[in-house]
Amino acid sequence: MDLKNSSKEIIGVVGAGSFGTAIANILAENSANVILYVRSDEKEQSINKTRVSSGQKLADNIRITRDLQEVAESCEVIFPMVPSANFREMIVSLSPHLRPYHVLIHGTKGFDLHIPKKEKITRANPITREHVKTISEVIKEESSVLRVGCLAGPNLARELDQRKPAATVIASHFDEVISIGQRLLKNDRFMIYGSSDLIGIELCGILKNIIAVGAGTISGMDLGENAKALFISRGLVEMVYIGKALGGNAQAFLGLAGVGDLIATCTSNLSRNFTVGFRLAKGETLDEIIESMDEVAEGVKTINIVTQLAESYGVRSPITETLYKIIHGEMTINDAHAYLMSFPFRAEIDFLEQKPESFS
Repeated sequence: MDLKNSSKEIIGVVGAGSFGTAIANILAENSANVILYVRSDEKEQSINKTRVSSGQKLADNIRITRDLQEVAESCEVIFPMVPSANFREMIVSLSPHLRPYHVLIHGTKGFDLHIPKKEKITRANPITREHVKTISEVIKEESSVLRVGCLAGPNLARELDQRKPAATVIASHFDEVISIGQRLLKNDRFMIYGSSDLIGIELCGILKNIIAVGAGTISGMDLGENAKALFISRGLVEMVYIGKALGGNAQAFLGLAGVGDLIATCTSNLSRNFTVGFRLAKGETLDEIIESMDEVAEGVKTINIVTQLAESYGVRSPITETLYKIIHGEMTINDAHAYLMSFPFRAEIDFLEQKPESFS
């Protein structure tokens, strides 16, 4: 199909991983023409030959390109779906072709760590929020785009591809961005909610990956569903305290992008981060696991970053700190679980406390 000569709206997707491919197919199903950007010549040739991307068959009205300029010039609305480690590099390359009228709705659940070359991180000069950006902040830093949003929720790509029911949250400071995302993505099995809490929703998607790695270790050790439920509930509390320290709010974590995504990624072997924890518990090394995975598990990088941030801001993060010790070989998984079972977690959920209303 010649997309350029079609009267249909053309939507861009940057990144042909499993989630980017699933989103491209949903967009295509809703009658938009889609340009799907891939980075490598090899992947472009493979997809064009097989019409399969990340194990998913592509809709006929999706065209593959390796030209970011073409994506920007053909599409007013673009969905970047690129791992956090590569996102800034990608947006810097895309930025010269972007204009203030563009709308970018990203689906990246990871932090951008950006330390100036002249700056050295030490205990006296630790990592702070100034060094760690959400992806929406990276887009605003590196481009002229004003209308930015993100996708976050329980969106396991394989289930989306299998056309199973799901939902997501589109967060943005602009109601127009939420409306555009809903119009383009909503169908009879994919519900789209909206939120104005952009940073909070982004933090939900990022921080839950830490807990998913830990939940995977519990399954790998066959400790049972009670233990996993205990871990997830304590993990949610830790997410909230860290998220609040980084500029989010508690309400975001109690919704679909928080609890919803947390449950999905902590209980499914379709989750890359859960799989990392599971395989660690089975005795594989982190290097072996990462080397064998086709796509990035953002939780490993996030554990490293958040451990340092929590220390900088004085936030108690026993789960994150313990996972940090596991992935760096400072603690065995058995010792880690014994430690967490004896840790004096607070029972109260004091971030929800409100003073009773006065009726006098």
